Amino acid sequence: MTSFVIISGVLKVCASKRTLFAVVSFFLIHFFCIQTIAQQQKYGLVIHGGAGTILKKNMSPEKEAAYTEKLKEALTTGYKILDSGGTSLDAVNAVINIMEDSPLFNAGKGAVLTEKGEAELDASIMEGKTLAAGAVAGVKHIKNPINLARLVMEKSPHVMMIGDGAEEFAKQNNYELVDNKYFITEERRQQYLKIKEAQDQKHGTVGCVALDKTGNLAAGTSTGGMMMKKFGRVGDAPIIGAGTYANNNTCAVSATGHGEYFIRLGVARDISSLMEYKNYSLRQAADEVINVKLTKLGGTGGVIAIDKNGNVTMPFNTEGMYRGYYINGGEPVVKIYKD
Repeated sequence: MTSFVIISGVLKVCASKRTLFAVVSFFLIHFFCIQTIAQQQKYGLVIHGGAGTILKKNMSPEKEAAYTEKLKEALTTGYKILDSGGTSLDAVNAVINIMEDSPLFNAGKGAVLTEKGEAELDASIMEGKTLAAGAVAGVKHIKNPINLARLVMEKSPHVMMIGDGAEEFAKQNNYELVDNKYFITEERRQQYLKIKEAQDQKHGTVGCVALDKTGNLAAGTSTGGMMMKKFGRVGDAPIIGAGTYANNNTCAVSATGHGEYFIRLGVARDISSLMEYKNYSLRQAADEVINVKLTKLGGTGGVIAIDKNGNVTMPFNTEGMYRGYYINGGEPVVKIYKD
């Protein structure tokens, strides 16, 4: 009888150990599977600082280095946010802030001037999970228009606000306004005087698209618009579907170029639609829209885009486009001229 009790106890202990081993094994396998999936999840961002007649022969080594350094700074800042588990929306916002604060680009400080010699700014932002979006147009005293666009998205029932109304909304939300002179650099003033005399027009934009670790996409675009614009002109940058678009099922897009053409084609949304309804790859869709449709219509410019799988593309039909990307597992890549 005693022997039977001992044997029974041993069997129970063995059974308990087997159960414990099975449970531990299950959780270990589950943990490593999650880790593997997380490691396989692509994340990263793509940026642009405008497209146009950008020729190496016209670029001094110092200016080329300045653009390259600022683009790398923007990429690195955005990537750190994503790498630490931050959202694609936060990454896009932070990256565009850097470019808005730099006098190198036509957005925020250093924006081109209107016919009246003022800076008049537009911006939009969108996140791909819920298709929430916000935009502002024709603002003259907002240091970082992309921030106000996000505020419109998150703190109002609207998608777009313009001019004085947008700035009143900013005041109500304790957003600091700045004098319009803040945006005007000496280089832009001289450019304004020269172009005013020649009756030429220049345009440019900054933008960012990002994919975070949770698979959420976001896009944002900010601009000073077209040089010498008048009569309250608004380009594609603040138009959701034209200059900015994000959808977790397809891609995130930010555009730069002659805005009127991008509005007429609905460029950013068209790229997403080709992926959604015709099963195009990201590259196929972007090439079709920029190098075929836009070019055929007579428009100039380009886009940056990233899809839900972390694929990127940066097509343009001009001489150059300030651009770059940074995807996990790689290094930051910056380009200016045609490949």
